[in-house]
Amino acid sequence: MRAIVVSRNGGPEVLEATEREDPVPGPGEVLIELAASGVNYIDVYFRTGAYPQPMPYVPGVEGAGTVAALGEGVTGFSVGDRVAWVNVPGSYAQYAAVPADVVVPVPDELDLEVAAASLLQGITAEYLTRSTYEVKPGDTVLVHAAAGGMGLLLVQLCKLFGARVIGTVSTPEKEKTARDAGADEIVGYDGFAEEVRRLTGGEGVAVVYDGVGAPTFDGSLASLRRRGMMVLYGAAGGRVAPVDPQRLNTAGSLFLTRPTLYHYTHTREEL
Repeated sequence: MRAIVVSRNGGPEVLEATEREDPVPGPGEVLIELAASGVNYIDVYFRTGAYPQPMPYVPGVEGAGTVAALGEGVTGFSVGDRVAWVNVPGSYAQYAAVPADVVVPVPDELDLEVAAASLLQGITAEYLTRSTYEVKPGDTVLVHAAAGGMGLLLVQLCKLFGARVIGTVSTPEKEKTARDAGADEIVGYDGFAEEVRRLTGGEGVAVVYDGVGAPTFDGSLASLRRRGMMVLYGAAGGRVAPVDPQRLNTAGSLFLTRPTLYHYTHTREEL
């Protein structure tokens, strides 16, 4: 099969198209013929070494396709089923052997490319707005990078749940994209905490969804109301330095969490 392989950390140049043996599903695994691979920012973390990964490896933690073969002991799936998976590497290839317990069926009315493009970010947006912090009618929330893949989903879900959404963007074009998705207010990154305070009458927001990291972290804390929640779910702009917990006290008894998808899909029932 054709596959993309990463043998060393670095930029996009380390992504090498190669020929590899077709994988064989082991016990408890499903062999999937890929129709589409999801591309996510976490792939960059792996490629650059921000998240260490044994070398060499096939990147891509999300994909969709049809079941080509079943490993020993697998039940609930048949050859030809339309399926998708998330949180297991190997989707930048024509075939992938994936543990059956992370594979989910794709409804007939859903295109496989849509499934591959939406599962990781969709699950993330769902748990961030339902479980990490349950967005409620009347909440005001701050969504960083509101015109990005995750940002657009968060904006739409927060609006669906009745919140007022303030988003940050870096360009006028991105402002239009975020507003079209439902954002009520858009601010730039420079001085955003002060602007958030102004827009909330000095109170601050109930929750901040921050996938940027180091450049926005301090301002995000400063944007929260008393007992507000800082949800740091990524570090596209760099990792946050260690934090003194006393800061959360003095800033208003704040909550800080660093969630990850695995802990919110740990059981089959949750997934």
